[in-house]
Amino acid sequence: MALVYGTCETPGCKTMTSRQCPTCLKIGIQGSYFCTQDCFKRSWETHKVIHQIANIYLEGTGRDESSSEYNPWPSYDYTGKLRPYKKEARREVPKHIERPDYATHPTGVSISEQAVRGSAQIKILDDDEIECMRVACKLGREVLDEAARTCDVGVTTAEIDKVVHEACIERDCYPSPLNYYQFPASCCTSVNEVICHGIPDTRPLQDGDICNVDVTVFHHGFHGDLNETFLVGNVKPEVKKLVEVTHECLSKAIDIVRPGEKYREIGKVIQKHAQAYGFSVVRSYCGHGIHRLFHTAPSVPHCAKNKAVGVMKPGHSFTIEPMISQGTWKDKMWPDNWTAVTADGLWSAQFEHTLLVTETGCDILTKRLTNDGKPWFMDRS
Repeated sequence: MALVYGTCETPGCKTMTSRQCPTCLKIGIQGSYFCTQDCFKRSWETHKVIHQIANIYLEGTGRDESSSEYNPWPSYDYTGKLRPYKKEARREVPKHIERPDYATHPTGVSISEQAVRGSAQIKILDDDEIECMRVACKLGREVLDEAARTCDVGVTTAEIDKVVHEACIERDCYPSPLNYYQFPASCCTSVNEVICHGIPDTRPLQDGDICNVDVTVFHHGFHGDLNETFLVGNVKPEVKKLVEVTHECLSKAIDIVRPGEKYREIGKVIQKHAQAYGFSVVRSYCGHGIHRLFHTAPSVPHCAKNKAVGVMKPGHSFTIEPMISQGTWKDKMWPDNWTAVTADGLWSAQFEHTLLVTETGCDILTKRLTNDGKPWFMDRS
């Protein structure tokens, strides 16, 4: 089938292109061509009026533009407005790239993780292992930065997943989520009320969405794990505040990481800050130890009054990844057995870093390499 071309709609640009506005295509509006993402963004304020007019018409005709023809769970009671869209095929990793033990396992089980399951013993990394962690985490940061440049209005989360996958391959990395307990994609993309573990699909990101992109790479035997929540287009002030406070929760938790500190204290710091702004802390998912294993001891809860075991020591490597919600802390699972959403349908945000405990404090192994380490939303405000 041949591609259909048209002239870019952006004033002053007459480039011939086959790219069309994904929302227009879904609604059934033909001929909305844009040659690049920059042109799409420049025309967004005037172009979105077409969608508003179309929606008024659709309401009058009884059609529901917000619904997708793809409906895998007709009887499922969704908590919010987000719906699943069709997924793309699982992406392939070249044979020359080293991969974790679960990558080719039919059920995605990590045998090495199962071997130490239930143990609270926290591994102390030696100098060589620490250097390997630094490299893996640096590469993970580069991959997430590639995804950040892609995350925008009209882009599908499947497209973000493709960018992440290709960025991993370019850096001789295996995308750690792929086939981990049969997870079908190379990263997690969690939109709006999705707390974590959202599966990338063909839904275009909408103006006003938030989207968390969770990246982990496996490089020469070690995992590097991080995530950030991105604002898509014009986000409501109360949602932007949620995102900012979530980032602050992570930063304040990192501030107490040092030898001799108890892991259970992290949750106390996070919950105190989140509750000061009227937000809640998700309890079902924790930070975790990470190195040769994707998930291992210690368990790092983000809520107060937790029962985390262990004291921080130099050479410990672990993640802190608070999930902060506008409403209830309770969660619900979609029938795909991965996508965790808020039980009340209100929105949730998350940030994550991989940390190394040092003799005097900690190193943020996945820290930003530009903008003096400032969170991305400070640079856009």
